[in-house]
Amino acid sequence: MAKIKVANPVVELDGDEMTRVIWTFIKDKLIFPYLDLDIKYYDLGIESRDATDDQITIDAAEAIKKYNVGIKCATITPDEARVEEFDLKSMWRSPNGTIRNILGGTVFREPILIKNVPRLVPGWTQPICIGRHAFGDQYRATDVLTKGKGKLTMTFTPEDGSEPQSWEAYQFEGDGIAMIMYNTDESIYGFARACFNMAISKKWPLYMSTKNTILKKYDGRFKDIFEEVYQNEFKAKMDELDLVYEHRLIDDMVAAALKWEGGFVWACKNYDGDVQSDTVAQGFGSLGLMTSTLVTPDGKTMEAEAAHGTVTRHFRQHQQGKKTSTNPIASIFAWTRGLAFRGKLDKNQDLIDFSHKLEEVCIETVENGTMTKDLALLIHGSELNESHYVTTEEFLEALDKGLQAKMA
Repeated sequence: MAKIKVANPVVELDGDEMTRVIWTFIKDKLIFPYLDLDIKYYDLGIESRDATDDQITIDAAEAIKKYNVGIKCATITPDEARVEEFDLKSMWRSPNGTIRNILGGTVFREPILIKNVPRLVPGWTQPICIGRHAFGDQYRATDVLTKGKGKLTMTFTPEDGSEPQSWEAYQFEGDGIAMIMYNTDESIYGFARACFNMAISKKWPLYMSTKNTILKKYDGRFKDIFEEVYQNEFKAKMDELDLVYEHRLIDDMVAAALKWEGGFVWACKNYDGDVQSDTVAQGFGSLGLMTSTLVTPDGKTMEAEAAHGTVTRHFRQHQQGKKTSTNPIASIFAWTRGLAFRGKLDKNQDLIDFSHKLEEVCIETVENGTMTKDLALLIHGSELNESHYVTTEEFLEALDKGLQAKMA
């Protein structure tokens, strides 16, 4: 079988722990045998980030900017315990956060639907795609503890030399807390365009949620910019496809999302998106069945990753030589979504078809009864026994066989 030629490189970002172990297998068994592919490799494992003072994360993000496609393994974001465990020089920032800040863009999360995996929200028969604005708000805020009585003010000093503007926020009578957060018009415009482009590519309606009744200026700005971008740039195209765009209050939208059957894009502010994407993942069954892609506003660059962590508990078992049953599906979908995007950019239909086939193999394998423990637990609950699931290696071998058959 001739390998599929991929004209342009993809950037690979390696990761940590159990996901790193699985990552190697995915590449060696499910990707490299089928594709003639140039990979720009960056090791974002915690030791490598520490050795380079996190410069490797910045270099990787710049490479994604250059080559337009990044495919990322799950990584450790260190806390105090991890700093001690790996004897780190510093408590390095989340690599995802660093990459998001360099690329800008919007994180889209979407579940992988498998017929025999039960859903906590049975009414969801189609996927829900959450677009999370990946800039600013609480994630770039300055938060402080205040001591004693005093006045809290906020000041903006214009660079043109005009008078500073000041706002009085609160008069403290005792100890307290305060936070200042921000966003930019440029970033919100980019967020809006990314969400409208995603809705059009999926042929799904778009809903944008804020709390503009309370934050009239802050959230109001999001609402106004989305409306302006819709009217000026996307309304004609969406009308043509018979798609609606609507702004809704976040509390109303959460209730509506639970009632509806899915099949829509939901644009969320940064914090809302952080919370709701996990709600949606769990509602569809599992965080292990969630794809995550970061897309730039112009739609020309994307980074794909699994939406879960590094599966430390399984890695500890693996280190002790014990068998594990770790679900690789979201990591595989990081490869397939990244490669399909490469195919779209390069107009390489063979590559797009290959990506779809590999996704089909993952879904069909589980639907035919071969699965890892996390999925078997969702199906069998307290009745679960060892005959219901296979080990990590056995599951990957089953995928390997299935893909060979599909590609033959």
